[in-house]
Amino acid sequence: MEHSPRFETVKRYYDRGLWNKARVAKAVDCGWITAEEYTEIVGEPSEAEA
Repeated sequence: MEHSPRFETVKRYYDRGLWNKARVAKAVDCGWITAEEYTEIVGEPSEAEA
């Protein structure tokens, strides 16, 4: 699967605890990552997807 250009950055920030779920969701809103990538990073669908 090919990821968005900023996927690795967002994932790294989340994995290190620098960003919370809300910030990752904001990255979706800003077009940095897709909703599917949000689920891949966080491990659960966003509230908007549910």
